[in-house]
Amino acid sequence: MNPIFEFLFGQYAEYETIDIVLEITAVIFGFLSVWFSKQNNILVFPTGMVSTVIFVYLLFKWGLLGDMMINGYYFIMSVYGWYVWTRKVDDEHVTPISKTSFNEKKISITIFLATLLFVFLVYQAFGKWTSWVAYVDTITTAIFFVGMWLMARRKLENWLFWIVGDIISMPLYFYKGFTFTSLQYLGFTFIAIFGYLAWKKSINNSLQTA
Repeated sequence: MNPIFEFLFGQYAEYETIDIVLEITAVIFGFLSVWFSKQNNILVFPTGMVSTVIFVYLLFKWGLLGDMMINGYYFIMSVYGWYVWTRKVDDEHVTPISKTSFNEKKISITIFLATLLFVFLVYQAFGKWTSWVAYVDTITTAIFFVGMWLMARRKLENWLFWIVGDIISMPLYFYKGFTFTSLQYLGFTFIAIFGYLAWKKSINNSLQTA
């Protein structure tokens, strides 16, 4: 077997075929969701919900509690985001893309700190503080919780949290043995960068036409 292929995908020899198929399916829908988010398209939520449901099942099976909680939270926030994105602010316009307000920044900090505490308590309860991975999981979970909340509210800064979280998650998932998911986060990083630029351009265009 090619040594590079073995290095990247050798761990899958021990996985059940159905789990491999499910992971790839979740990755595909995850890509679609992030792409639709970049395009400011409401389909970000139904495609994201398919991906998160699959990942919740797989991560629970693999015993990755932090990652499972992230995806469970994504599903809940997708329902909330679907409502916010379609809610009309007047008779003609839905909730627009905007920058994070001072109050929303305070809420973001609260979500970040509360998530750190929550994940710490969960890991303590299940005896998961067994390696440095648990500490990184805790931080990335907090980053993604804030990013998802800001995205659901159509805030520009959500992309900054995704970029940071995605960059951390790439090597982390590879270390955990999930190459397809690691590659997903590599793709997410590039899409998030372009998403930030696209949403920023949209805000600037709105200001010019106002």
